[in-house]
Amino acid sequence: MAAALVKVPARARKGEVIEITAMAAHPMETGFRTGESGRMIARNIVHTFVCLYDGVEVFRTEFFPAITANPFVAFSTVATVSGTLEFRWTDDAGNSIVERAGIIVE
Repeated sequence: MAAALVKVPARARKGEVIEITAMAAHPMETGFRTGESGRMIARNIVHTFVCLYDGVEVFRTEFFPAITANPFVAFSTVATVSGTLEFRWTDDAGNSIVERAGIIVE
């Protein structure tokens, strides 16, 4: 996987609901196409996305072959403490991409 984009507010008030968006660049090969050689291309999709907020899982989703390339997710959580949000996408080949973003809670 090449890259990921995340959007997290830099600051929030304690108890405020914040919106988070995340997208990973990934071709999402379904396993139903043939390559130039005529052989089937192995399935390789992002199957899991997890977000940890200060080490605690706040969001998890699983993707399936019908998902588009470069999967985009948007979700909300409550700002509780200043800390780091960690985003992890994992694909069928066992590769992961991790992005982090900090937030200051006042």
